Amino acid sequence: MEINNPIAIDIPITVADDLYGLSSTKSDIARELPEPDVQILTSGGLQIPVHSSILALVSPIFGNLLDRPRKKRSSDRVIRILGVPRDAVVSFVRFLYSSRCSEEHLEKYGIHLLALSHVYLVPELKQMCKKDLGQRLTTENVVDVLQLARLCDAPDLYLKCMKLVSLHFKAVESTEGWKFLQEHDPWLELEILQFMDETEKRKKKTRRHREAQCLYLQLSEAMECLEHICTEGCTGVGPHDMEPGKKKTPCSKFSTCQGLQLLIRHFATCNKRVNGGCLRCKRMWQLLRLHSSICDRPDSCRVPLCRQFKLKMQQEKRKDDAKWKLLVKKVVAAKTISSLSLPQRKRLN
Repeated sequence: MEINNPIAIDIPITVADDLYGLSSTKSDIARELPEPDVQILTSGGLQIPVHSSILALVSPIFGNLLDRPRKKRSSDRVIRILGVPRDAVVSFVRFLYSSRCSEEHLEKYGIHLLALSHVYLVPELKQMCKKDLGQRLTTENVVDVLQLARLCDAPDLYLKCMKLVSLHFKAVESTEGWKFLQEHDPWLELEILQFMDETEKRKKKTRRHREAQCLYLQLSEAMECLEHICTEGCTGVGPHDMEPGKKKTPCSKFSTCQGLQLLIRHFATCNKRVNGGCLRCKRMWQLLRLHSSICDRPDSCRVPLCRQFKLKMQQEKRKDDAKWKLLVKKVVAAKTISSLSLPQRKRLN
């Protein structure tokens, strides 16, 4: 922390004019500040006069550094902040005094300010830098920001970088940052590839789930449509004691109504189903069985074979296989979700 004879370089006029960022709104406070008792030494030898009381108040790390005993009482207290541009350090000091940082400085020195705010535990500046860097991410800088986010314990920024790399991997792969990463940080490269693989697996799982939900909703609609046809009758098919509807236009209640009517007509006249050789009849048989498994009023139900299926299962004490039970459960759930998503007036009708 201490140096006896630091190289003194005059502070530029632009820095000296408003070193602490207080001139615009807090000029009285700036004039009341005591004489600086600490120097911050930056790369290039720039010395920034600061106040130990303010540094210790804003950052516990500075407080610990300043509490260390000096080797010589006569020696000046100097804190070295090296390895970052001196203007970035000036901007950092301004934030310590004023809690403000300009958009221009965030754009220019955001990466450096994030590192400084992490090292010296300045959470307000760290949050500001994370937000700004997240908004300025590109395929060119994302690898650099990702490495820094990992080192600076910024999980939200890290995740945002990972998502961008995964989304635009081909473009990122051709950047200098990625080539540097491959040569010097293979573990991070492995993390990125694993993240991409897990993301792809999640997408496939979500896609399968949506497809399954779509199927359950279609089956749920088919069950309602089957009851509609067998209870009210429709354009070409209806109960035996009711004449089919006279209108020739397709049914507007259900999108599956026309296809289900054709399937019922085929089922009623097909000769192959006796020997179990017709796939369309098997499909109809499964729909009737599914309806029977869901129906809670078999005695008054007008869907064919509903009561017979129930009685047969009771007589044989048959236990449906796990897959069939799960299908029934999913279709019932889809029916419930579908009814809840409808407008209230439509549900009442």
